[in-house]
Amino acid sequence: MTKTFDHGGGVWSVAVPIPDNPLGHTLVYVVDTDRGPVLVDTGWDDPGSWDTLAAGLIACGTSVQEVRGVVITHHHPDHHGLSGRVREASGAWVAMHAADAAVVRRTREARPERWVGYMSAKLAAAGAPEDHLTPLRSPRALPRLSPALPDREIVPGDLLDLPGRRLRAVWTPGHTPGHVCLHLEEEHPSGLPGHGRLFSGDHLLPEITPHIGLYEDPDDGVVTDPLGDYLDSLERVGRLVPAEVLPAHQYAFTDASGRVRELLAHHEERLGGLLGLLAVPLTPWELAERMSWNRPWSEIPHASRNIAVSEAEAHLRRMVKQGRVEPVSGTEPVTYVRSG
Repeated sequence: MTKTFDHGGGVWSVAVPIPDNPLGHTLVYVVDTDRGPVLVDTGWDDPGSWDTLAAGLIACGTSVQEVRGVVITHHHPDHHGLSGRVREASGAWVAMHAADAAVVRRTREARPERWVGYMSAKLAAAGAPEDHLTPLRSPRALPRLSPALPDREIVPGDLLDLPGRRLRAVWTPGHTPGHVCLHLEEEHPSGLPGHGRLFSGDHLLPEITPHIGLYEDPDDGVVTDPLGDYLDSLERVGRLVPAEVLPAHQYAFTDASGRVRELLAHHEERLGGLLGLLAVPLTPWELAERMSWNRPWSEIPHASRNIAVSEAEAHLRRMVKQGRVEPVSGTEPVTYVRSG
């Protein structure tokens, strides 16, 4: 059964399923404009998800064919996956921040073997054991990913081209380098106190802390600080004081500033806990093994361990930048220890 919700003021949401994923669904928002509906995200590229989106748009009083534009909060497939198909059906434009558009281009242009080789090398450098690396190095058929190329750029601070609406782009890197939130600078339809509504993508969720891992170009030597980016972005969003947050998962909520404070406190507590673990030198892999996850390390699947190690490395980079942690000279794979 298709789940839709009328948020008032010409905004609806459609719960588009994510196959075999505990998140369950992506909330695709439908924003009415003077020239037809514009979507915020599109959902996972799957036949059942497509059928749900199409049925949901009809339930909202429109159709896929009438969609004028698609605004993508970030490039992940549960948000951007159906963008190409929506564009084919309607002729809609697709807009994305330049940093995430660059990720899409790299994904389309690189051979799958290039990404597998890069990941294997990164994991080996992080201290992954051979039994984890072997499956990555085994030859097998690899899918070539081809996410849709956006044809418009979302420029931070600008109002998007939504006639009759005021939707401003807010750059919020962290979860991805080009993640954006979208601030609907209009009075809340129910008169809630605050400044409009915020489509928050995965940046600000009511109960979940989004994954913060590494993002970088394999051909670029720049060392990124995704966790630092995320924490700075949280504070930026908190200052907007929206009356309501419309996230991409779970449910709409109020008190964005309170949720920002919770997330900032969570990450500071987590960094403090990691400092305790780093009383002895550890590789990123060893640190990930000792971190608290939603299940014991022994039960975390192979692919999820890659994500966990990426998150451990993001936290290490933040602490190195803060001067709280330092690499141990001469270690290979490199280990890290608490400074002082």
